[in-house]
Amino acid sequence: MDVRKAGTDGNLVLAGVLLMLLGDFLFSLNDAMGKWLVASFSVGQVLVIRSLGSFIILAPMIARQGSDALFRIERPPLQLLRIVMTTTDVGLFYAAVAYLPLADVMTFYMAGPIYVAAISHFFLGERIGWRRWLAVFLGFAGVLIALKPSTAMFSWPSLFGLCGSLAFAMTLVLGRRLRQTNDATLVAWQTVGALVAGLVLSIGNWRSASTLDFAAMLALGVVAGSAHMLITRSLKLAPASLLAPLQYTLLIWAIALGFFFFGDIPDIQVFLGAAIIVLAGLFIFHRKNLTDTIPKEAVAPDGH
Repeated sequence: MDVRKAGTDGNLVLAGVLLMLLGDFLFSLNDAMGKWLVASFSVGQVLVIRSLGSFIILAPMIARQGSDALFRIERPPLQLLRIVMTTTDVGLFYAAVAYLPLADVMTFYMAGPIYVAAISHFFLGERIGWRRWLAVFLGFAGVLIALKPSTAMFSWPSLFGLCGSLAFAMTLVLGRRLRQTNDATLVAWQTVGALVAGLVLSIGNWRSASTLDFAAMLALGVVAGSAHMLITRSLKLAPASLLAPLQYTLLIWAIALGFFFFGDIPDIQVFLGAAIIVLAGLFIFHRKNLTDTIPKEAVAPDGH
């Protein structure tokens, strides 16, 4: 029985890993599609139609849990802040990829978990010591290298990517504060926020779209919603400490899709910055896993 149970648990973990990898691929595909679309349409218009596409995925989930669940939310001020942050994250991401290669923008976003470690220290009271603080500073140094230190590093597209990644990190932190709210409710309200922001931003910037373009913008929402569901499910099947490093495959897909669809090849500074960010992030995941799962006396003190 124990052997059978161990085999079943192993299959569930493997399923979780595969779902995470597929979810990351779909997110990367969504990013590439978004870059292609914002070359011809305003960010606001893309946000509007993308949001409508997301409701294709959300509608069955909302129907199953009952629409009244949408209004049973914890901490409304934090919910509103999360909606603002998620909308800022998505909007600035599309604004950045309109001008920069996918891999460049994704490099900024790969620093999100590093920002989370720093923000959580103050916002969630999750104490981190000198080892993880050192990794945070190294990760931020990687971001600065990827920004290509020069007068161009403060160009609008670079600032869009940097600020968008900070908004993304805040979204992750707020999601942990609001963990009692179910996923369908969280995603539904952030989709409403993106829809409203898109309507405002598209005033005077709306242009007619072909059937193919309209379908592609709807598909953005469907693909992103499917990716979110896959990743949420994967986290229920396998330990987060195992799955978290797999999210760095987003960077690999960004390089591959950027080259395949747009002919973009990251320069050496982006590769170097990305390598530093990934190593710093992996160390933070590893250190957190140690301090969470191993008795404190068995772990070298983090040095608060």
